[in-house]
Amino acid sequence: MAKYIIKGGSKAQGEVTISGSKNAALPIIAATILNGGKTTLYNVPKIHDTEMMFEILKKIGGKVTKKENKVIIETSKINKYEIPDDLMRQMRSSVIFVGSIVGKYKKAKFSYPGGCDIGTRPIDLHLKAFEKLGINISKNYGNISCSCDRIIGENIDLEFPSVGATENAILASCLAEGKTTITNAAREPEIIDLQSFLNKMGAKIKGAGSNIIEIEGVKHLKDVSYNIMPDRIEAGTFLCMAAMTSGNIKLKKVNPSHITPIIDKLEEAGCKMTIDKNEIDIIAPKKLKAVDIKTMPYPGFPTDMQSIFATILCTAKGTSIIVENIFENRYKYVQELIRMGAKIKIESRTAVIKGVKKLYGANVKATDLRGGASMVLAAIAAKGTTTIENIEYILRGYEKFDKKIRDLGIDIKIEE
Repeated sequence: MAKYIIKGGSKAQGEVTISGSKNAALPIIAATILNGGKTTLYNVPKIHDTEMMFEILKKIGGKVTKKENKVIIETSKINKYEIPDDLMRQMRSSVIFVGSIVGKYKKAKFSYPGGCDIGTRPIDLHLKAFEKLGINISKNYGNISCSCDRIIGENIDLEFPSVGATENAILASCLAEGKTTITNAAREPEIIDLQSFLNKMGAKIKGAGSNIIEIEGVKHLKDVSYNIMPDRIEAGTFLCMAAMTSGNIKLKKVNPSHITPIIDKLEEAGCKMTIDKNEIDIIAPKKLKAVDIKTMPYPGFPTDMQSIFATILCTAKGTSIIVENIFENRYKYVQELIRMGAKIKIESRTAVIKGVKKLYGANVKATDLRGGASMVLAAIAAKGTTTIENIEYILRGYEKFDKKIRDLGIDIKIEE
């Protein structure tokens, strides 16, 4: 098991180029099944989760050729319709393959997905959406089978604006007969990126970014090349790194409109931001001010940034309150911050953070992907040396994380 060893106390200063979005790349990789041909993707992040998606594609008969951040995917010879159980258990996002496989081949088989333990994330919304489209679902000892003779467009009203359920419903509907309307759809930028990709492939989808998405089924989809959008959570993470270390950095290849709530909260905390078309400069004060946060579905404050913001508020002036409205088990990282000297009290979904003068180096562990990133920020700002174990979680979602951090003047190394 690998670990980070970080010597704290340096300011984050310099430039960082934001990688392609993990949460946009995963459904787009799954969607390559739908054209049954060749897809060329650019700006694909080289991280554990995209590697897992490629492994699944290869196991079911796809071919993947990689060159740096360019990936060529061939799906004309897919001959299996079951997602391997061992890969399904490693990554929750693997469930996004189901919409593509059943949409293309009218059958799919899979087990319940794994991933970060940040709370109950049931896939019942996905399955209800499939059933609305005329897909039969049968469950047997943890395995789920989907099958149908044809997929008929229908109205799908989601009980909650789930990103995964919205994406799976879109993927299953692209080649359906007739029109599908998804109401209470998730509005994340990654869904707009999926729509743009599929429309370039020849799909007829409109409404992504709003809460109503309409898909007019088509008979065929064509070969396509596409450039993945930048990762807004990585962008937010590096902005917070500057904020916590009284640093100043320039983000390049970023879409500022995707991270408005993050920018707003950093400015409220006292950071100065200069925003250009695809660049952001941040200059952080000596001491951040306390702010209050409530996580909400997009365009609200993202749950993926909750642990990272909680961490930077540990040394802010005053008391901050965070309310987590999306996942009920997303405070597991807090015990690790307390080991470093943070003063945080958790009650149900609320965290009360009383700012302290300093955090101190300690032996800690990553509890999940974003909680792991928050440990890295804490370690960079802390006095002394911190060892972070279980960094496999972090490598799931951040490309070349330690290199990018080193380029900002931070002393970080990986030890196997």
